[in-house]
Amino acid sequence: MPGPVLRRFLRRVLAGWFAGVLAAATALVLAPAAAAEPATGIGYPAGATATRYSGLAFDACTAPPLTTIQAWGASPYRALGVYISGVNRTCAQPQLTADWVSSVSRLKWRLLPIHKGLQPPCGGRPTDAKISRTAATARAQGAAAAGDAVAAAKALGMRPGSAFYNDIENYAQADAGCRTAVLSYVSGWTKELHRLGYISGVYMNLNLGARQLSDAFTSASYARPDALWIARYDGADTLKGWAGVADGKWSVHQRAKQYRGSHDETYGGVTVNIDNDRLDAPVATVAHTYTVTSPGALNARSGPSGSYPVVRTHASGSALQVVCQTPGPKVGTTTVWDKLTDGTYVTDHYVSTPSATGYSAPVPRCVHPYQVTANGGLTVRTGPGSSYAAQGKAANGALAWVVCQKSGSKVGTTKIWDRLDNGRYVSDHYVATLSGTTYTKLVPRC
Repeated sequence: MPGPVLRRFLRRVLAGWFAGVLAAATALVLAPAAAAEPATGIGYPAGATATRYSGLAFDACTAPPLTTIQAWGASPYRALGVYISGVNRTCAQPQLTADWVSSVSRLKWRLLPIHKGLQPPCGGRPTDAKISRTAATARAQGAAAAGDAVAAAKALGMRPGSAFYNDIENYAQADAGCRTAVLSYVSGWTKELHRLGYISGVYMNLNLGARQLSDAFTSASYARPDALWIARYDGADTLKGWAGVADGKWSVHQRAKQYRGSHDETYGGVTVNIDNDRLDAPVATVAHTYTVTSPGALNARSGPSGSYPVVRTHASGSALQVVCQTPGPKVGTTTVWDKLTDGTYVTDHYVSTPSATGYSAPVPRCVHPYQVTANGGLTVRTGPGSSYAAQGKAANGALAWVVCQKSGSKVGTTKIWDRLDNGRYVSDHYVATLSGTTYTKLVPRC
């Protein structure tokens, strides 16, 4: 028999071991599902929404003055790329301020934020700061780059749910260590942006980078970015038929192409040196200021309906920061509800947006994209259940642009179905939302 001192010691050891096991088991039950590669979930905060743009765009090394944007109202473009951050950003940005972002957005232009950070150790310019060849360090550098981009975007008034594009210049394709460094860096960039509530984009040359990113599309070793912007100066603005990148990859509003390099164009008597782009991709989200028009205080609710609890009120004539609009029960002349930057909702009937009956440009629709995780693709249906008619498939890695969630037939571990912005439904079991069993807190109920 052990002595009393030893017995007390053993009891303490066993008690500590049992407490540790219990704590670990509790953590496994209570913790959200782990964000595993390649499709890591995005932790959107309150007041977040994604914005996307489909059409022609341009990018310039230096953000043009507001007067140039006004003159270029005669152009075919309604989106432009802006270099918001990065250690290797070369051009000065005297115009790029929060006021400029707000003013350009009021003119109904969308912004494509670019981060030009560390470059491949076997690419870019000789003078560029480089990504480490050590994979763990490269991941940490990618995460740090995401933090830099978010900090710069916040200072410019770009909201959570915005997409940022990491500019990775040409690099040697035969250098395996360099390839691993780039993929590790992009993975760190993506995971950290997702953790902070933003969308991950990458800019690469089609033949000298993008193909290798495409080869790692389903790799469990790397977090997959949400959108791909390629450079291919062939004069064709098509978003399909990219050599080495199958059309099924980054297939649902996740692509952009820079199809012509540096040249001058003139509109409204103003000449700018630009690159040409075609986009069908997420861009920056910017809030828009309107005023309360109700005769008394306007209720702001936790969801887009009068059935949701009142969170706060806004006095008549006070300013509101609107990030997006979504459908809900009719109030007065409209079924539109406005989501504010604090995550609350107000009926648009008592807000000074341009339309009294429908949606108002340039305010985007409320939507939260998450990646599809079904290896063979996810069946899209007409309603929230497996008995509803199939309407095609969303490819693995495609973005499910989720508007709201609704209970339906059980699939895997959940009865939750996600309604997409096209009115169709997919099972949440195969979408990288942060809950594998129930509703995602931020997303409203259908």
